[in-house]
Amino acid sequence: MISLAADPRTITAADFPGDASRAEQWRFLLNYALLAPSEYNTQPWLFKVQGDSLEFYADRSRQLPILDPQNRELLISCGAALLNLRLAMRHFGYREELEWFVYEDLSTPLVRLRFGPRVPATPEEEQLFAAIPHRHTSRQIYEDRPLPARLLQSLCFCAEHEGVWLHIIQEEKARQEVAQLIVAGDRFQWADQRFRQELAHWVRARGEQQADGLPGYAQAKGSLAGKSSPWIVRTFDLWREEAERDQGLVVGAPVLLVLGTFSDTPGDWMMVGQAAECILLRACAQGVQASFVNQPVEVPSLRAWLAQIVGEAFPQLVIRLGYGAPALPTPRRSVQEVLLE
Repeated sequence: MISLAADPRTITAADFPGDASRAEQWRFLLNYALLAPSEYNTQPWLFKVQGDSLEFYADRSRQLPILDPQNRELLISCGAALLNLRLAMRHFGYREELEWFVYEDLSTPLVRLRFGPRVPATPEEEQLFAAIPHRHTSRQIYEDRPLPARLLQSLCFCAEHEGVWLHIIQEEKARQEVAQLIVAGDRFQWADQRFRQELAHWVRARGEQQADGLPGYAQAKGSLAGKSSPWIVRTFDLWREEAERDQGLVVGAPVLLVLGTFSDTPGDWMMVGQAAECILLRACAQGVQASFVNQPVEVPSLRAWLAQIVGEAFPQLVIRLGYGAPALPTPRRSVQEVLLE
């Protein structure tokens, strides 16, 4: 039996307890849900095994009230974890039965899942499942070479399948316009001391062993030259350093994706999270790296400008894609830490 305290990245498909109870199978499958991306690596999810079913909750202790006051990005992260869980069920031969309960009140379950009939996974589902342990956010500079048109077409299918829209940006002028919004977002966010305090809570100093948050090697917000310090983040307005780095990353990326929805409800945010994870896994399966540059959707006035640039309502995420060196994995909580018993 796999320990509930095990690092989810050490689990393999061969460990699946096929002859065990449904409860044991749920606990095993959760290891794949835990590998989903989340803002600041907060991992804002909890789960309750209820006999044959599994309830999925938002972890309200991991909200980001300054960056994400509506819990929009929190629910997007939960949607990504939900897709991983669905793919794991499909890999082991089960069709999921899903009840949807996404409301404003995060104290209630977001969804409830049950094992459906036995149905073999499709080759597409198997490819996405195999990519789950290898998908990491890479904030490196990407190579100056185009992505295959066939891959970009398949990313559009991910969005359509989940009922959301995808706008692909490759032209230099449009990339520059989005880069300017990102710079403006960095200036706005870092000028707010509350933003810096909130970010500092999730920045991990060198040598600090935590199962969540942003280690310096991830080169995320608040890290400089592969190092990070909560004190520096709290104390100094680093917007120029952040903006210069972000602008270089965006302008140098061959493809930018803007992913959005046709309305702007909690259910839409969960759907776009599933689409985003599908896109990230498809890219990973083809050796393509990805990272988020979400400043234009985190500042309301900039979100309106981004909507004008892409000609679509309700942009939710901005993702950069390209070829480059794989990133190191960020830490993850164990199943034991996310179970409500």
